[in-house]
Amino acid sequence: MHKRITLLDSISLKTQELYAIVFATRYLDIFTDYISLYNTIMKLIFLGSSFSIVWYMRHHKVVRRSYDRDQDTFRHLFLVLPCLLLALVIHEKFTFKEVMWAFSIFLEAVAILPQLVLLQRTRNIDNLTGQYVFLLGLKPSLWSSSVSELIEAYTF
Repeated sequence: MHKRITLLDSISLKTQELYAIVFATRYLDIFTDYISLYNTIMKLIFLGSSFSIVWYMRHHKVVRRSYDRDQDTFRHLFLVLPCLLLALVIHEKFTFKEVMWAFSIFLEAVAILPQLVLLQRTRNIDNLTGQYVFLLGLKPSLWSSSVSELIEAYTF
């Protein structure tokens, strides 16, 4: 008899929750600073998709059955406090939005850890899951290189 593998066997809800926190704290300026329609729409898409993924994995009757809670046991909330403390120490200005922005940057750097631990524990890495984890890891490196270019462009 073979083991039944479903899509969410290899996806960590804990990582999804951390990314929802990352985007919720990073995009607090959506309520106070209008940059452009595109920027606002993209922020809403990131927030909506992050929280809907968490909702589906927790509450949707079909989706939540395929999620393996027994394997996804990383204590992800222990990552939140050190990132918050670091943000209280390292930030641009000591304002709520700036501290939350710094917190989101630090938390995003470690948000993939529950996913990596789950993959190591289950040893179930199919093509889709491998590509998903690769893209999760690739995104911050692409983002940091674009930020570096912006800093160089606007530094006099």
